[in-house]
Amino acid sequence: MDAQILSRLLWMRFLRRRYHRQSRYSAGNKLRQARSDSTNYRPFSVPPLVYALFGSSNNMAVGPVAAASLLMAAIIQEIVSPEEEPERYVYTIITAAFFTGLLQLTLGIFRLGIIVDFLARSTITGFMGGTAMIIILQQLKGFLGLKHFTNKTDVISVLHAIFDHRSECKWQSAVLGIGLLIFLLFARQLKKKIPKLFWVNAVAPLVVVIVGGVIAFLVDGESHGIPIVGDLKRGLNPITLSNLQFKSPYVSVAVKAGIITGFIALAEGVAVGRSLALLKNEQIDGNKEMIAFGLMNIAGSFTSCYLTTGPFSKSAVNYHAGCKTPMSNAVMSVCMMLVLLFLAPLFKYTPLVALAVIIIVAMIGVIELHELRHLFNVDKFDFCLCMAALLGVLFINMKTGLAISFLLSIIRALLHVARPVTCKLGNLPGTDLYRDIDQYPDSTTISGILILQLGSPIYFANASYLRERIARWVEAEENRIKETRSQDIQYMAITNPSLKVVEKFTVANFIEAVGKEWFFISVNDAVAGCHFAMQEANETGV
Repeated sequence: MDAQILSRLLWMRFLRRRYHRQSRYSAGNKLRQARSDSTNYRPFSVPPLVYALFGSSNNMAVGPVAAASLLMAAIIQEIVSPEEEPERYVYTIITAAFFTGLLQLTLGIFRLGIIVDFLARSTITGFMGGTAMIIILQQLKGFLGLKHFTNKTDVISVLHAIFDHRSECKWQSAVLGIGLLIFLLFARQLKKKIPKLFWVNAVAPLVVVIVGGVIAFLVDGESHGIPIVGDLKRGLNPITLSNLQFKSPYVSVAVKAGIITGFIALAEGVAVGRSLALLKNEQIDGNKEMIAFGLMNIAGSFTSCYLTTGPFSKSAVNYHAGCKTPMSNAVMSVCMMLVLLFLAPLFKYTPLVALAVIIIVAMIGVIELHELRHLFNVDKFDFCLCMAALLGVLFINMKTGLAISFLLSIIRALLHVARPVTCKLGNLPGTDLYRDIDQYPDSTTISGILILQLGSPIYFANASYLRERIARWVEAEENRIKETRSQDIQYMAITNPSLKVVEKFTVANFIEAVGKEWFFISVNDAVAGCHFAMQEANETGV
């Protein structure tokens, strides 16, 4: 399911809610006037145009993503209610996109993309899976024709709201929803069974909207238990530069939402760009991508657009369509402009249940069960990260679930630095190679010579651990020497240190203390040097 279509569907639902609210309140005159004035502006789908100019990926198609969109909505709703202040709610979300753009632009300019790498793929998989489940549950409002629901995102609150308002359920909406759902799932399975018929699955959402609209029109759905979208004016996005919310408390929640969702969107967008680039043996510059994302979100916030990144679904379609340059985004932008100018009123009779069904099927594809199985089989800790994000999103809230998984990712990275792998090396018979004796049991050790390999550079965080670990190795080797009555360990040699390490050794006078004759290019040379020193010591009796 295309994320751009998904975002439009969600936006149509919001417009319907705002439209009916205008008719109930006297303050609606100002809102109607604002909507009327907005048609005087003619910018359109600006982010894809910006990416076409500054982006480095030939395969990516930019647009909104459901997970970041829902997270942003959940954060903004803590301060601004979409029911009581619809205009301010929209402008606060657009302001959050502005701060997202500033964050991404800053990261790109100062080449700080490494920060995004702490959002592990397992974290994103769990977060998106949990978010998809929440979105599916929330679509039960439209699927069942409910009028009241909850703004909370945890699964307990959503199920409680459905149970409390079960008397509002409309069987007509549910029956139509089941039929449309079966059709979409059939189209999805048809694509898997017969890949050549991929176009059936591609046009299925449009068919659902058309068929649902025709049915709602013929049976007067609004009066017979099938709520519809309602009137929609044709036109393009209005300029929103003067409507950005820079006053308290709205600016604080916009900054919070922009930063949190910005990292998620950036991590997904860069990961998608790199993955597709590898398929064509191409390279993309992560920092240039961040700058492009930042510029397009800033420009988008000036023209009624919210958070934009590189969704996998849209980019995969772009890739398989044979795109060659980022200009495919410009073509997409022009097509979207034509739809907004000429086809928007045709969505008037679209039933809300049709939108709910499309979103449900789209979210089913986001839940990557095969990836969960893969993580469980390959890396149990990554699986725990994934489940922490998924369960946190489902049973607490999206921010907490993401935060728990993110902190666990950082802890794991710190553990790798603070507890590096240290192994004892032995010689592979008949070669000059030295490998881990646990991995290669046939390798032989050399009496009186202890060869150790450190799996990480030495930092203050792991210095004590490495000292203790090396001391245990030395003690074990000395005990073995005493049993075999071999010569004690007397020398220390260092093999092939990097240039930066040599510079540190020189400044610290370490080379003078050890002796430059004990630095070697290879392990084999170091072993030969130790043999020579031991033989010389035996001959002189030292």
